[in-house]
Amino acid sequence: MLTTEQIRNKTKRVTRRLGWWNLKPGEIVNACVKCMGLKKGEKIERICQIKIVSTRPEPLGDISQADVILEGFPEWKPEQFVFMFMEHNKCHWSKPVNRIEFEYV
Repeated sequence: MLTTEQIRNKTKRVTRRLGWWNLKPGEIVNACVKCMGLKKGEKIERICQIKIVSTRPEPLGDISQADVILEGFPEWKPEQFVFMFMEHNKCHWSKPVNRIEFEYV
């Protein structure tokens, strides 16, 4: 939901999640505007399909400048990304996150 524009213009190639630990390389999933917390009558808005390239756990605070760019924020510093993620997900910078790399189908 926070990176809908980056997915639409295909500038995002990496995402971080507090879950999705069962994803495997090669799986194809739908990128959506909002998949959770839908109200009665709301429907999922699919943007596109993505293919998982790799996943790995890493502390949120370990994000590199290169990964901030792959997340779709080329103008941000790693600290800005970490702050945004912590605020949105109510977590600490040392929290292990699932780094998911993908390509567009």
